[in-house]
Amino acid sequence: MCGDFRGRNGYGGVENVNNPFVEDSRYHLIAFIIIMIWGTTFISTKVLLLNGLSPEDIFLYRFVLAYSGIWFLGKNRLFANSWKDEITFILLGIAGGSVYFLTENYAIQITQASNVSLIVCAAPLLTAILSHIFLKGERLSRRLIQGSFLALLGVAFVVFNGKFVLRLNPLGDLLSFCAALSWAFYTILLKQVSNRYPISFITRKVFIYGILTILPVFMFRPLTTDIRILSKPVVYLNILFLGVAASLFCYFFWNVAVKNLGAIKTTNYVYIIPIITLIASSMVLSETITVFAIAGMFFILSGVIWVEKRRN
Repeated sequence: MCGDFRGRNGYGGVENVNNPFVEDSRYHLIAFIIIMIWGTTFISTKVLLLNGLSPEDIFLYRFVLAYSGIWFLGKNRLFANSWKDEITFILLGIAGGSVYFLTENYAIQITQASNVSLIVCAAPLLTAILSHIFLKGERLSRRLIQGSFLALLGVAFVVFNGKFVLRLNPLGDLLSFCAALSWAFYTILLKQVSNRYPISFITRKVFIYGILTILPVFMFRPLTTDIRILSKPVVYLNILFLGVAASLFCYFFWNVAVKNLGAIKTTNYVYIIPIITLIASSMVLSETITVFAIAGMFFILSGVIWVEKRRN
């Protein structure tokens, strides 16, 4: 934590100055780095899907790998202090793990990816609404609503990238909304336990319950264990990236950011994911960035800054 800064005051004495801005900036930087990594995961997931893995396969492999890594950081305790907290951790594993990834990935298979991206990016606004309902001290201000809608407008510009084709698919769009709602609930539940348990313990519980709640799916669809697929460098390297960087690292530090910045501030960075994805796609997949996408980036950043701006 940031300590006191000692310096001379105007009268030659020594004064202690607390600088919360330096402290907040540290966690804002953490959240931004996480979003940069998560913004590229769509490409890794697409590569793995093209190489024969299913959404369930990808989720299980990345979470098992992440759990193996986090085990060494929080292995001294197995269960929470109470059965109510244990249920909360189960819900965290479902909301931020199995249900979120299944609804999002199956939505992509059913409807247009642009629809999914646009709807899932409503997660910050849903988080703000739920925080106002369930969390004390989280206020649903006019500035927050204005900034959120401005950022969502920017997301629409970036996602469609000059090709405004919106084809409604009730089931696919419903699954997309469920994914956004699931992540919002994850953030709210996380805030409730983050001050009572170590972050390493919370993250480990999310991984293990995410794994356990995805297992019933494999009763209907066998896990892909074909060594010819898994031994491909393009496959195991992308799984390694998703498991270590996008899951182990990002989930741990995302939980740290939520604990210190709050649910609303941290989740607002989700709006930036389409920008990172678009830039990465242009570099890796040679996709074109249009003037509409550039305008969308401006709207997103303006919306996020507007939400974060504080009156003196």
